[in-house]
Amino acid sequence: MREPPSIDTWGGGGFRVAGLWREGSLLILDDVPASWRPARIEDVQASDFCAVIAAGSAVSEFILLGTGMAQALPSRAVREAVRDAGLGLEFMASEAAARMHNVLASEGRRFATALIAV
Repeated sequence: MREPPSIDTWGGGGFRVAGLWREGSLLILDDVPASWRPARIEDVQASDFCAVIAAGSAVSEFILLGTGMAQALPSRAVREAVRDAGLGLEFMASEAAARMHNVLASEGRRFATALIAV
């Protein structure tokens, strides 16, 4: 049975996920939170999504990307790599993406969440 983690708070350089503080950027894949390398939207590379792409559409229909303090367009290389893998990409400021994660998780949706810390 799935138990997707909630994102309880954000800010201060990290996220509280299912009651535990996680410093830095965050990737939630297959309901498992982990640290994520990028610190700014300009740092995000297609290779940062290798695990998501490898897991395939059975695990994630799309990637929910939090781009930091403000909504920003990911690089063309990132957008094309995700598209070529057959996944969707939704991007917005990290605060909005954290809230959206909770809504989508409560609906039972299958997606990956990648959030740049603010």
